[in-house]
Amino acid sequence: MTNIPPQYGDVVLPCLNEAEALPWVLDRIPDGWRALVVDNGSTDGSAQIARAHGAVVVDEPRRGFGAACNAGLLAAEAELVAFCDCDATLDPGALPRIAAPVREGRADLVLARRRPTERGAWPLHARAGNRALSRMLLRRTGVRLHDLGPLRVARRRQLVGLGLTDRRSGYPLQMVVRAAEEDWRIEETEVEYRPRTGASKVTGTWRGTWHAVQDMRAVLR
Repeated sequence: MTNIPPQYGDVVLPCLNEAEALPWVLDRIPDGWRALVVDNGSTDGSAQIARAHGAVVVDEPRRGFGAACNAGLLAAEAELVAFCDCDATLDPGALPRIAAPVREGRADLVLARRRPTERGAWPLHARAGNRALSRMLLRRTGVRLHDLGPLRVARRRQLVGLGLTDRRSGYPLQMVVRAAEEDWRIEETEVEYRPRTGASKVTGTWRGTWHAVQDMRAVLR
């Protein structure tokens, strides 16, 4: 993979101290897709590792998952933009399949429902929080999703047009809410979900999950 303009899409990879996971993730970026690793203040050499593996590194010093996602979106140049966690829980090699409905004009936003490959890959408290948010999303928008999947694809111009403002953990949910308000065609598929590499910052801890759920609940008010 090189830094030349992508043929199919850009993959935004928010990154905070993911040195252990980055090689695995970046080695699985499909041909025709370009990795945009958004360094959100890493202190473990993540940015250098990303560059060594051919990724474009975007610096976003303001902490926050949404801040990193937004910086990556603004740096993207391709028609399609994907968002993917950078902790090796998700295989970006699945992107061609996940992006197909958007590329072919059958959907505006595709989210990949997580299917754990091992016991404990997706902790019970994280699943419970996700289910609660999915029910709230259904009541608010009428959109029925099993999972607010972190691996997702849409067209860059449409995404920018949503004017997303959340800069914390509410960013993924705000994307779905505003897409629903704009009558986007939203589809859900599946993707394997592996145990993460390195220390968890959100779903692996009760405290991290609680803060993420609170951020997302604020979006639904």
